[in-house]
Amino acid sequence: MIDASPVVTPVWRDEDLVPISALEHWSYCPRQCGLIHLEQTFEDNLYTLRGRRVHERAHEPDETSERGVRTVRAMTLWSPRLGLIGRADIVEFHGDRPLPVEYKSGARREWRHEALQLCAQALCLEEMTGQPAPEGAIWHHATRRRRPIVFDDAQRAEVERATAAVRAMVAGDRLPPAVDDPRCRHCSLHDACLPEIAAHPARVRGFLGELFYPAPDDGGEEDG
Repeated sequence: MIDASPVVTPVWRDEDLVPISALEHWSYCPRQCGLIHLEQTFEDNLYTLRGRRVHERAHEPDETSERGVRTVRAMTLWSPRLGLIGRADIVEFHGDRPLPVEYKSGARREWRHEALQLCAQALCLEEMTGQPAPEGAIWHHATRRRRPIVFDDAQRAEVERATAAVRAMVAGDRLPPAVDDPRCRHCSLHDACLPEIAAHPARVRGFLGELFYPAPDDGGEEDG
């Protein structure tokens, strides 16, 4: 028997909507994601400044067509099913089929964090257009090359898990724990996070204990 019951699309409250950009932050470091999306903390370093410069052109709304490919810049994206919202740097339409393109300032790297964000854009585009979006691309400004990304079932499932995790973090209003590993050296939020301290609460408690430990009694008599 065919199930003819209608598909119910969730209706999300504004505070439950998850920015697509948060998925890359979460994938790289949940604490970084929390600092940005819970505490509204953001600081620039060399890497973020480079990235901002690269995105300036892509974030100017525009639409062009060349050789049968329609290119839309700064396209607003959303997924009523997942409660995702955001904006794509570029969406190419090859016929009716959308292909999201994300601009990155660095050289080519096999970072799954970027691919996760791109896959989330593809899921939004599939809902919005009714057309499959089986792949996307990352444009690496440093090398002037683009890397194709094919979205498999595991990656699509990871987008759903990450979206739910970010939503739960925001709803719980609790900052994830610090990690203090090699990722921290290049993080623009290092000084706000202080991973060398926050990731080692036992060490901090020890320092506090030494700070407030009473001085030993030397057996001397009190004055007076």
